[in-house]
Amino acid sequence: MISILSECKLCPRNCNVNRLNNEKGFCMASINPKVARVSLHHFEEPCISGTSGSGTVFFSECNLSCVFCQNHSISENHVGKEISIKRLSEIFLEQQERGAHNINLVTPTHYVPQIIEALDIAKANGLCLPIIYNTSSYESLETIKSLKGYIDIYLPDLKYYNDKFAIKYSNAPNYFKYASLAIEEMVNQTGKCEFYENGIIRKGVIIRHMMLPGLLFDSKKIIDYIYNKFKDLVYVSIMNQYTPLNKAKDYPEINKPVNPKIYESFVDYCISIGITQGFIQEEGTVKESFVPKFDMRGV
Repeated sequence: MISILSECKLCPRNCNVNRLNNEKGFCMASINPKVARVSLHHFEEPCISGTSGSGTVFFSECNLSCVFCQNHSISENHVGKEISIKRLSEIFLEQQERGAHNINLVTPTHYVPQIIEALDIAKANGLCLPIIYNTSSYESLETIKSLKGYIDIYLPDLKYYNDKFAIKYSNAPNYFKYASLAIEEMVNQTGKCEFYENGIIRKGVIIRHMMLPGLLFDSKKIIDYIYNKFKDLVYVSIMNQYTPLNKAKDYPEINKPVNPKIYESFVDYCISIGITQGFIQEEGTVKESFVPKFDMRGV
């Protein structure tokens, strides 16, 4: 599996660089997985964090370039530590020993081959937790297909419907085209969401959408697509936590939080078209303090 990194086409960028020879493409990822934080995370959706926390593994680097990225220290500034595949497998098992409800792979796209090998090793050594693939959704369809049988829960963003916003704010041409195809494959793999008796998700897809200031119409187009395509096969998570960080100051139209009344109107719209399975955020999430400290803990 690692051999495909000799002509890396894991995502829609199709950089075609030889990462085995330490060539780097758009995301700047090398052959070794780079990790910036390993922790029990309590601020995901309730069915993911539960009472014990989600076993997050924050991978460094990213195949997007979001001007508002709250994790820009690891996505753009390359904070993190390169580790071996064996060490990654040990991290998965350590999260299980800590009592995590699941293994939560955060921004994993550019390390999929390494993750698959690490999961094989970890499962051979007793890993039995559900695996979450937590992604921006700027994915190659073939990459998602390669994950069949490895991922129990997909947690994809669906950021933009209109390509002009995807290009302007994330440098991601054809974002909706690639993201929608990837999410459809995710749903094909997992089917309808299923939960344990304690309410923790066991399998399925939860689609996240974080509202951006001024993009209510785009948000409605996204939710229309989700409902018309999937009905009750998926859950949706409507997020109001947008915090103007990183380079957002250079874009006055999004250099502000989402208006609470606009968020409420969007939630009402979701309900009005028939959305019944989902999560919404309360006020008070627009804080820099919610950004994790990428201090290499647990790595």
